[in-house]
Amino acid sequence: MEQQSKTVPLPPGDGSCCSPARTRAQPATASAASTDLPPDADAGNRDPTSRDAPSLVPLAGGSFLMGCDDPGAYAEDGEGPVREVRLQPFAIDARAVSNRRFAAFVAATGHRSDAEVDGSGFVFAGFLPDDFPATRAVAAAPWWREVERADWRHPEGPGTDLTGREDHPVVQVSWRDAQAFCAWAGLRLPSEAEWEYAARGGLVQQRFPWGNQLTPEGQHRMNVFQGRFPDRNTVKDGYPGTAPVDAFPPNGFGLFNMTGNVWEWTADRWSTTWQRTAPPEDPRGPDEGDRRVLRGGSYLCHASYCWRYRTSARMSSTPDSPTGNVGFRCARDAG
Repeated sequence: MEQQSKTVPLPPGDGSCCSPARTRAQPATASAASTDLPPDADAGNRDPTSRDAPSLVPLAGGSFLMGCDDPGAYAEDGEGPVREVRLQPFAIDARAVSNRRFAAFVAATGHRSDAEVDGSGFVFAGFLPDDFPATRAVAAAPWWREVERADWRHPEGPGTDLTGREDHPVVQVSWRDAQAFCAWAGLRLPSEAEWEYAARGGLVQQRFPWGNQLTPEGQHRMNVFQGRFPDRNTVKDGYPGTAPVDAFPPNGFGLFNMTGNVWEWTADRWSTTWQRTAPPEDPRGPDEGDRRVLRGGSYLCHASYCWRYRTSARMSSTPDSPTGNVGFRCARDAG
């Protein structure tokens, strides 16, 4: 593929092969910025019937079994042990935040994303042409490239835009960008426990939001990589990259794309051991740590290297890391 000039180190043991992390922090600043979307691109935030409206679904909370002891799960990720967790009622977005919704936020606030401030984002190498200028490859995951001027408006770098992807989930956004959006919208990121409760859709200890079968009756229910990773994607689910925020049937709670499509930021800090002694009531993650939890898997997940497109699977990244397969959805307390 394209020329490689440098490598980026990859911290071991945190699933970063699925979505790479920056190794240094960058200050986030805000300034006026154009949206590169049509003038009415914020209509999704104004029209409550739009599929891009912040459609918060109220959930009753209560007790559920969190985690997984499946032999195929990643013990090193801290998926287990299975434990009973009790949650207060809350509400969560039916859909991940789209490019259209994020554009409305930028237009209203002038926010500059971490990728724009730092001047680069991580892009899947399979999306880059063979003659693409030299990039930095991630050492332990060479299918990732750090591409200059890749950001939420230009997910694969210069020459790409959001045409036809207005209703796809915003990507190349860091945890800090997601936090800024939530603050503007009067919302918050879900806790990791809230996210898993929501993803399960009322099912008990099932792998996926709809059950244990990946493709029930031969039907694709989420957007993941098919074929031979990383060089041949058969695209049997219909999407080589991101899919619209409501591309597949919702789960039992009416929530779309809780697995596959894009990893989603949560509020919690990352640990692989904290959950063993965590309080059972509304756990919110450890008080210290320099990484944040990601949930749900993405369009790049493939069983040969990353079986993390399951309701219990987890990963982490640094709060300033923008990547082409990471987005978010919002939540809020009940009432």
